[in-house]
Amino acid sequence: MTEATRLSHAEIEAIRGSKGQSVLLFLTDRCPVGCAHCSVDSRRDSPTITDFELFEAILDWIVAQPTMRLIGISGGEPFVERRGLERAVQRFAEAGLRQVMFTSGVWAKQGVAPWISAALAHCETVYLSTDAFHARAIDDASFVRAARAITDAGAWIIVQALDHADNLDRVAALVRTALGDGWESLAEINRIVPLTNGRGASQFDRAATTPGRDFGRCRLSASPTIRYDGAVSGCCNESVLRGGGPARLRARVRNRDELAAAIDALSADPVLRAIASPGLGLLTLDPRFADLADRRFASDCDLCWAMFDRLPAERAPEPLLEAIAAMGAAS
Repeated sequence: MTEATRLSHAEIEAIRGSKGQSVLLFLTDRCPVGCAHCSVDSRRDSPTITDFELFEAILDWIVAQPTMRLIGISGGEPFVERRGLERAVQRFAEAGLRQVMFTSGVWAKQGVAPWISAALAHCETVYLSTDAFHARAIDDASFVRAARAITDAGAWIIVQALDHADNLDRVAALVRTALGDGWESLAEINRIVPLTNGRGASQFDRAATTPGRDFGRCRLSASPTIRYDGAVSGCCNESVLRGGGPARLRARVRNRDELAAAIDALSADPVLRAIASPGLGLLTLDPRFADLADRRFASDCDLCWAMFDRLPAERAPEPLLEAIAAMGAAS
């Protein structure tokens, strides 16, 4: 990769906020790290790809999309699913799609295998997570090896750092150790809010502080998530893939045609379109959601789920919601 092809966090968010230009491929549920705050409850023995025919069908659909620009690859820990990962990054590279990886760097504990360096070389950017929870299983030396392997492969690094306790100061010092005093030319630190999904529910308690009317657009509702086993979600909340939240936000597919139909249905949903733009706050103009304007929520996901709970599971014509969604399209 060259400096011109690297993608910053802001650039990635902009692409993911544009409908039809990106998907997140949830490659595996498996992860050996076992962080106490894991939002998807990934474990060493969690499921991973078994139906490679279906997985190939998913890849076929993704690379065939004419407006697709960016693929995110996440899990679990993507690097524990070698066969699926190698196949995916090769297919995406052949299709000219830009790739972004989300990883803990656990693969660098005993050095970096050549096949891992080869996979990293297909990525414009790698999100590398580190915090006190990761440190229990991934020491600082492993993080340093992972960060250096990513830069050696030519990718930009976005260090995911929990805004929790004194974690940000620790992360900044660790990145400097890994990449030197000029680390800002190789990486950036993305401060993230702790999630209360999965095992994170037992670690963090987020107060409901924002009135419904004050929430803006959720850009990632424009970028669907596709799991290796055919689970599809209209947003990035992994809990939805695992059966949580409104059923209207997810689908289960068995082949490429069903995947295409599921993505089309989610893309056409006026609620998701309105959430992506103009945003959740304006949806409180619908009388069914009017009382949510003053109610306080901890996150946009909480408000989104409260709205979907008041709607039928089956999609039907929604003139008012269509009008609100059209406001976003017009802007």
